[in-house]
Amino acid sequence: MTNRKTEGLIAAPFTPLRADGTLNLDAVEHYARWLQRNHVVGAFICGTTGECLSLTLDERRQLAERWVTTAPAGLRVVVHVGHNALADSQALAAHAQSIGADSIACLAPFFFKPAGVEGLVTWCEQVAAAAPNLPFYYYHMPSLTGVPAKVDEFLRLASQRIPTLAGVKFTFEDLENYRRCLDHGRFDVLFGRDELLLSAVKLGARGAVGSIYNYAAPVYHALIAAYENGDAVKAADLQALAVRMIKAFLECGAHPIAAFKWFMSQVAVECGPVRLPLVNPTPEQVAALETKLEASGIFEWVQRRSSTTVEAGA
Repeated sequence: MTNRKTEGLIAAPFTPLRADGTLNLDAVEHYARWLQRNHVVGAFICGTTGECLSLTLDERRQLAERWVTTAPAGLRVVVHVGHNALADSQALAAHAQSIGADSIACLAPFFFKPAGVEGLVTWCEQVAAAAPNLPFYYYHMPSLTGVPAKVDEFLRLASQRIPTLAGVKFTFEDLENYRRCLDHGRFDVLFGRDELLLSAVKLGARGAVGSIYNYAAPVYHALIAAYENGDAVKAADLQALAVRMIKAFLECGAHPIAAFKWFMSQVAVECGPVRLPLVNPTPEQVAALETKLEASGIFEWVQRRSSTTVEAGA
């Protein structure tokens, strides 16, 4: 299988829910169009931002189907199929292939953990085999999985055993290991820490996946363009703006995913509440967040939705 290298930003969408906590599938088409209008090249669905492990298997299948059938031409749909039960990951992978997804990705199991890189490769090998016609990405996020594999070693070993291996979603701060992954050359190594994108671009990153690209893609497009045009000062200023925005979410007192999702509903697509065990931001947390977001400068780039905006499924 020929690896396709990503050029640009892939958003990790929130899962739209109705007020009663059920899926709001009607919002997906509007969401996909919003991403394309903001020049995002793909959607990494049912991932961490999408509260994947708080969804049932059937809900994840329904979401995948709706994203694949409504995504406009040119918007790739990457389906995350990770689960702690191997058979469930395999079922989700096979389903993603059957509906025509562009590729699949998989977190490491995080309750009973694989034994080293060898065990991780064995797990991913069996998940990938369930979708033999789809590119496979290992989703590296040790802050949540507790699986601290050296990803360059994973790529070396997995390349010999997973014919569909396309690359990695690298959501970690180890920039030296990220660089070593890029050194492999053939793999699509997607960077996953939005607050460090400029550092990754300097190392050679060309593709990235992140929550913040749902609504702040224009900031990052400008950051990348400034760097490529030799304007290091502007690129650094834009990364600093993004860091101030992200810091506001992290410091408001709510879980970051809950804060991110609230903001998406304010500026782009109504995504509804988060699902337990996450909880929605309190009015006090929202007030603190709004103050810090105003000070960050993000509203020079992102506008609030009008109260009269009409959206499919909103």
